[in-house]
Amino acid sequence: MCGIVGYIGPKEKKEILLDGLQELEYRGYDSAGIAIIEGEKLNNYKAIGKLANLREKTKNYTSDGFGISIGHTRWATHGKPTELNAHPHLGAYSYVVHNGIIENYQDLKEELQADGVNFLSQTDTETIVHLFEKFHKDSNQPFPAFQETIGRLEGAYATLLITEASPETIFFAKSGSPMLIGFDGDEVYFASSDTPIIGKATEVYYLEDGEYGYVKDGQVHLYDANGEKSFTKQALTADKVSAQKDGYRFFMEKEIYEQSQIMGDTMIGRVLDDSINFEELDEDFFDEIYAIKICACGTSYHSALASSYLFERIGKMRCDVEIASEFRYKEPFLTDKTLFITISQSGETADTLEALKMAKQAGLKTLSICNVDNSSIVRESDTAILTRAGIEKGVASTKAFATQSMVLWMLALYVGQTKNTISKETIKTEIDAMLHTPKALVVTDKLHAKLTRLSKRYLHGHGFFFIGRDIFFPLALEGALKLKEISYLHAEGYPAGEMKHGPIALADSELFTIALMPKTMLYDKIKSNVEELSARDATILAISPEPFDLADDFIQTKYDSHPMLEFFEMMVVTQLLALEISVRLGNDVDMPRNLAKSVTVE
Repeated sequence: MCGIVGYIGPKEKKEILLDGLQELEYRGYDSAGIAIIEGEKLNNYKAIGKLANLREKTKNYTSDGFGISIGHTRWATHGKPTELNAHPHLGAYSYVVHNGIIENYQDLKEELQADGVNFLSQTDTETIVHLFEKFHKDSNQPFPAFQETIGRLEGAYATLLITEASPETIFFAKSGSPMLIGFDGDEVYFASSDTPIIGKATEVYYLEDGEYGYVKDGQVHLYDANGEKSFTKQALTADKVSAQKDGYRFFMEKEIYEQSQIMGDTMIGRVLDDSINFEELDEDFFDEIYAIKICACGTSYHSALASSYLFERIGKMRCDVEIASEFRYKEPFLTDKTLFITISQSGETADTLEALKMAKQAGLKTLSICNVDNSSIVRESDTAILTRAGIEKGVASTKAFATQSMVLWMLALYVGQTKNTISKETIKTEIDAMLHTPKALVVTDKLHAKLTRLSKRYLHGHGFFFIGRDIFFPLALEGALKLKEISYLHAEGYPAGEMKHGPIALADSELFTIALMPKTMLYDKIKSNVEELSARDATILAISPEPFDLADDFIQTKYDSHPMLEFFEMMVVTQLLALEISVRLGNDVDMPRNLAKSVTVE
């Protein structure tokens, strides 16, 4: 979720970069930096925290006259939010900014270190600039060196590189992460999205994966695997809010689609080949810990509830989950051998923060799982694990839930690994499933189109039941919450086996049942529960890899090798269903009535 801005031209470059980075704040960041070459002089500035800190550092610096410049806002993946880890990253005479993940950076880093290169940061990005300078040293030709560099990179990236070896040139490449080029006469801009260049550039070209090149003397030289190519510019939109949505109708829709990419950021540096690593946790963090208690509200409570199955099944650790607003007033029994975990997207949730303070007063070790560094809950906790989801603007949470669920899954595996309660084979199986999760989160055109068509049948009736078993029961709760939040239709999540203990009395043709029917977990049991509802004429929408004859509507999922892969794929289906029903009802998807994004009052 990092942001890139670049500019080549005669205007004051510092302000263009800082203003552009300000427009990318919605993507989320924890540090920022700029680098500018004027003539042959290279200047750079970095700061952690808000852009105001970078503005303060650069207040006495001006950059008039022709020059080249790059800027970046970083959301930490490899390495903590520090100035050394902030972009741009420096070689001996070059700077680079990068969004995405260089998957083979460890191999590249070891290769470069063997050649005597010293690394200053913990990031994957720094390998790019050192690799470039290695190849440049061999050839003394900047562009061939850049071509050779990107040829060695594996993973997703959008990158800009400037070098004193060619002080009038910006080199660029895109593969998997968004980047565009803006034009205003001979002036050329780069950015991660439209918003930084609206009002500056008049035309734009959106780079395709595999395209790369350089800009010099106001001319863009564009290449792909077949060599140099021509391209067609298009007019640039003037609507900044629309531009932030990257072509999606709503921020919530954009955030559902982002989940596949974001999950890689959540896992990077944590999911290794044969183990889970959290640099945030000391090796002895779980010593003398024999139970876990999790406190959260709303969507975060649902991710916590799902994780309780994983902590006990995988981590072999007792786990209790509490709604924070209830926990505060129940006079809870707390013991010092319990780890107290709080979960919050914003880190400012009032009830959760107060529950955390109670736990600290009782002497418990505390851990927060949060999306916002330096938030109240993060500061109050003994330690924190950031979900790295980027800014979430839709009030109804989507990617925050997905990343919380992933962090908790990783943490459950980490507990089992640390306590030696699981086998190496189990660790390998779980890690393999984790690495496949981004694919399970991909939204296909076929799936979205089908849910758009189905949504017209679910605009009336007297309510929805989302049902599931095991980890799919909390997912049913979350699916029902998403629907009620943005459609204003009544929806409940229920354990499938509990329906016959009362709720089945509501069953008729106007009761819509959303059945989560995973193949990998208790399929025959939930199939029996759904058959009971169908026999009472309930309308059934089944979500499953297995076709179900009694379903009135059926969404066939693809992943059936691991419960968590089914969990995440079904999560996307329920999110899109809620979205499309809400759209048909004419509701404001991003700003549902009566709700706030951050609940900072009791």
